Amino acid sequence: MQSHNPILDIQLKELKLATFIQENKDIQDKANKEGWSYSKFLSYLCQVEIDNRHSSRMNRMLKESKLPKAKTLSSFNFNEALYVDSRQINALADTDLWVKNANNLIIFGASGLGKTHIASAIAYKKIENGYRVKFFQTFHLVQHLQLAKMQYRLKDEIIKLDKIPIIILDDIGYVRKDEHESSVLFELIAHRYESRSIIITANQPFSKWDEIFPDNMMAVAAIDRLLHHSQVINLEGDSYRTRK
Repeated sequence: MQSHNPILDIQLKELKLATFIQENKDIQDKANKEGWSYSKFLSYLCQVEIDNRHSSRMNRMLKESKLPKAKTLSSFNFNEALYVDSRQINALADTDLWVKNANNLIIFGASGLGKTHIASAIAYKKIENGYRVKFFQTFHLVQHLQLAKMQYRLKDEIIKLDKIPIIILDDIGYVRKDEHESSVLFELIAHRYESRSIIITANQPFSKWDEIFPDNMMAVAAIDRLLHHSQVINLEGDSYRTRK
């Protein structure tokens, strides 16, 4: 195999193969010492480029997601949280079918039972599988959408979220029972119906969602759309944080 060719760096730069340029000389030296064939050398270099691109993409997606740090499946103590069906959670994390079908996931439970951790842990696995995710405190997202509505940009903001296959609405119960706030939340839910997935965490059962939406009809309509294609997880028991 020939020694390093400086013209190759220019050609690789033109092809936007940054890792090729960075690793080419070292890998070529290794290939020469070990007597690799040309095909093995090229295959190895291609794999390094692929791995680097995958790692960079993962880092970008994780940063974009705004997921709480360290709330992964490996950091969730299923032995302490006996109220959680680990098989169900792992199945949701491992399979992508529910995301491909634009199904929803709704996690109910009192404070301290790990709703946010479970939602985030599932989302981390989806990012590993190549799906974009965005985590929102529901109250903050609703305020953002409400401002957009006042500026006649609500439709554009909601459509922008179409690029994200999975959004997490954390603590939906903290949204005020206000006509303006609840209406933009309903518009978001209605827009994503059967097109994109939503993961919701809530400390209030559906029977109390009339405390979130300004009238019963809007509450029923929102629940109907969410439940039509969804899985519901009910967490019961004493607060994990309180016991700790």
